Amino acid sequence: MLPAPRNPFQSLRHRPFRLFFAGQFVSLVGTWMQVVAQGWLVLELTDSPFYVGVVSALGSVPILFFTLWGGVLADRVHRRRALIILQSLMLVDALALATLTATGTITLSWVMLLAAIHGTSAAFEVPIRQAFIMEMVGRDDLMNAIALNSSNFNLTRILGPAVAGGVIAAAGVTPCFFLNSASFLAAIGSLVAMGKDHEPAVPRTGAQSATFREGLDYVWGREEPRALLLLTAAFSVFGFSFVPMLPVLARDVLGTGAVGYGFLMTSVGVGASAGALAMASWGHRFPAHRVIRVAGLGFGLALGIAAVSRSWPVVAAAVGLAGFAMILNNVSSNARLQTCAPDHLRGRVMGFYAMMVLGVSPLGALQAGWVSEHLGVPASLGMGAIASVAAAFLLHPAGRIPGGSGGGGVHIEGAGT
Repeated sequence: MLPAPRNPFQSLRHRPFRLFFAGQFVSLVGTWMQVVAQGWLVLELTDSPFYVGVVSALGSVPILFFTLWGGVLADRVHRRRALIILQSLMLVDALALATLTATGTITLSWVMLLAAIHGTSAAFEVPIRQAFIMEMVGRDDLMNAIALNSSNFNLTRILGPAVAGGVIAAAGVTPCFFLNSASFLAAIGSLVAMGKDHEPAVPRTGAQSATFREGLDYVWGREEPRALLLLTAAFSVFGFSFVPMLPVLARDVLGTGAVGYGFLMTSVGVGASAGALAMASWGHRFPAHRVIRVAGLGFGLALGIAAVSRSWPVVAAAVGLAGFAMILNNVSSNARLQTCAPDHLRGRVMGFYAMMVLGVSPLGALQAGWVSEHLGVPASLGMGAIASVAAAFLLHPAGRIPGGSGGGGVHIEGAGT
């Protein structure tokens, strides 16, 4: 008999997570506004879908190189203090982009440089933030908190692009960049308001190279984390790269302009938010490996529909389904990796996960941009659909992972030991 559904908001009973959730909501609204505005700005500067992919890739390349060290750092520092410093650096970066755009001195080179700087900060911030969730809510509410945090991320994907589309149409991209700069104050303020109660002692023994090696031995030497990370990488390179191509799809294929682009992004956010809330309430009721397989097949089907359709409502529904399936996969994989990881390795495991989700995405953005430039966006989406379905079958962990047919990622024997 399946376990009963859970309250999807139960992790909000923890005060630190409530503060974190609220601060992240405001900050992420600004972030999504900047994502939309930056993609549109690059199109205005270059009229090239390839450079849209290049700028997106530059924001992720540093994650490929530095996020593993961010994972090491996450296991060696006070995570709340580190997050305050890194969020402050990201605020300065966003303010620089806003100022250059407002003064008319922005160039493609500046956009590329600032994207790379932002990506470098994110390379350290992401694994620290992911590992910090356990400190705020504990093991029992971890999966719920991951799903709810993902819901927060994707609810802002609804609001931010919708607002950005209207702002760009009315006043251009500059106000979006300034609003994003201001939004970082909410995230920083929420971390400061937590105080020092959630800064447990961090193990500091061993050289940095030795601790990195320990994390590598864990994720590569065990079948379950290795399979989950390879599957995540496959989706990141060949599937999730559809998102940077949405402005090109909206303008060149559907002919809907900036407002249509904003609503396509909103549709992705609606689907992803629904998926996150479904995982928060129901994720523990189903075996993780089944969720991951169904999500992979559904994601490929959705991209295939978006590739062949020229109807804006059909494409919007398809990318919404893609967002739903994407979050089912990500939440299941994230929760299972964190719950299985020993406490002293959690930051490093999240470093590897962040690298597979974000760090290898430059390869996806570059290939999607190149294919879109030479064969068109529909061809890029079609290739992503085929690759995602293949990955769901070929790299699927069911039957090869110890405990792979077990529960949805929280009921794992020996978790954290």
